[in-house]
Amino acid sequence: MKVLVTGADGFIGSHLTEALVRAGHETTAFVLYNSFGTWGWLDHCIPEVKGGFEVWAGDVRDPNGVRTAMKNCDAVLHLAALVAIPYSYHSPDTYVDTNIKGTLNIVQAARDLGVSKVVHTSTSEVYGTAQTVPMTESHPLQGQSPYSASKIGADQIALSFYKSFETPVAVLRPFNTYGPRQSARAVIPTIITQIANGQRTIKLGSTRPTRDFSFVSDTVAGFMAQLDSDKGIGEVINVGSGFDISIGRTAQLIAEAMGEEIEIMTEEERLRPKDSEVERLLASTDKAQELLGWRPRYGGLDGFSRGLRKTIDWFSTDDNLKLYKSDIYNI
Repeated sequence: MKVLVTGADGFIGSHLTEALVRAGHETTAFVLYNSFGTWGWLDHCIPEVKGGFEVWAGDVRDPNGVRTAMKNCDAVLHLAALVAIPYSYHSPDTYVDTNIKGTLNIVQAARDLGVSKVVHTSTSEVYGTAQTVPMTESHPLQGQSPYSASKIGADQIALSFYKSFETPVAVLRPFNTYGPRQSARAVIPTIITQIANGQRTIKLGSTRPTRDFSFVSDTVAGFMAQLDSDKGIGEVINVGSGFDISIGRTAQLIAEAMGEEIEIMTEEERLRPKDSEVERLLASTDKAQELLGWRPRYGGLDGFSRGLRKTIDWFSTDDNLKLYKSDIYNI
């Protein structure tokens, strides 16, 4: 197929672009335009896929550029979004523009151009703190941050086009994806980069919440399974590990894997407002298994440990580590 990936310059998007090229798809990477001519993580893509994809530099907030990029595409995998929760506290307008209006531009163009499939990327943050576990796709939605509220809006815009116009939209809802190339605004890279740079007092926010961490190759496999299946159209499907662990225990596992002893210091500026903190996330992946035939390869504590090892190895390489600023709080 001819596939367009929005957000291809980002963490998950770059891994997904590589997977599409390896699978033989004619792939166009939609990256955020900048005057430096950089393609984000695609500038660091694996050698065997370099030159195997086209690049479109634009902005999902611009309907004209989106429509032009989507012409003649069979499918669109829509990952472009603003994702940092702390940044959404002081710049919420940008989240509405990028996440909600950007998604509207994608599904409107898909409807007008007759695109065969749109896979829209949601997030487990739309659920808020777990009311029941494991969390199925019918779990109530709770906007506990401007970011999560904007993603609820984006999800509903995408699904409304399926219900109103039969636009072939599927919604994939990843839980906390981690792995090589992730931003240091996320907790696992924050811990690894601090330790790798010689720090033994690790600055974190709340260590009490639990998360369902999904290794990036599992998340990518979820997108690929959704792309290949017709059963997910009009559906919301979770992708997670089915295993949750606290932030504090995660930090200790990382330290043990790196052969270091650490002390955790709670830093005030890293704490979310009390009612905004999501205390627990734990995915039910039954629907993904039933409709897509997808199962996590890095599930459970053993899978999490294997994924952490791969992530640590990548971040600990000097050429990769120097790309991160571990001495500042990345929001």
